[in-house]
Amino acid sequence: MTPEALFNTVVQVAVLLFAVSVHESAHGFAALKFGDTTARDLGRITLNPLRHIDPIGSVLLPAVLAISGAPVFGWAKPVPVNLSGVKNRRAANFVVSAAGPVSNILIALTFAALLLAIGPFFKSAPNPESLLVPILLIIVYSVVVNVSLALFNLLPIPPLDGFGVLESLLPLRFHRFTEWLRRFGFVILFVAVLSGGLRYILGPPQSQLIRWLLGLGS
Repeated sequence: MTPEALFNTVVQVAVLLFAVSVHESAHGFAALKFGDTTARDLGRITLNPLRHIDPIGSVLLPAVLAISGAPVFGWAKPVPVNLSGVKNRRAANFVVSAAGPVSNILIALTFAALLLAIGPFFKSAPNPESLLVPILLIIVYSVVVNVSLALFNLLPIPPLDGFGVLESLLPLRFHRFTEWLRRFGFVILFVAVLSGGLRYILGPPQSQLIRWLLGLGS
């Protein structure tokens, strides 16, 4: 592996670890605001990636994808949430479910703004390759990874966050149906991934949003 490829791999994995740490902490923080202290008590409301790492989903898989040149993706250990004792469980479930993807969108917007701010310096730098390329790489990967993570988690398939959002909005008469779906959520998600269906669902909006945030047009 060349030094450049190694650096790219390290940056992508580091960006993903930060993204999933923010994502999971956002779930825990939102739950805490509704009175659920589970995540806080377990020390999971933190940006320390060591508290969230899943050895396969947070390190091994992203590294393999980065080395192979594929888009980097992964996951962290889910933050435990217990909303059984909160006053407005449906509202709490909506906010807690949405908090993770929203946090990733906010990170993507922040880095996109940073890219816009340093753009003039990058164009006028006497030696941009040695000065700003590593920074530019971190910014671009931060936008790409966080957008990808947010959109994937917003899919209305259990156990993804989008299903929690949808479940909170549906009338109570659909409760039995959503509970049935939860039992087969992993199967549905597995089939969607293997069949390539997610590529057709997520690909166009994901690509368009990333290009817009990076200032590459529609």
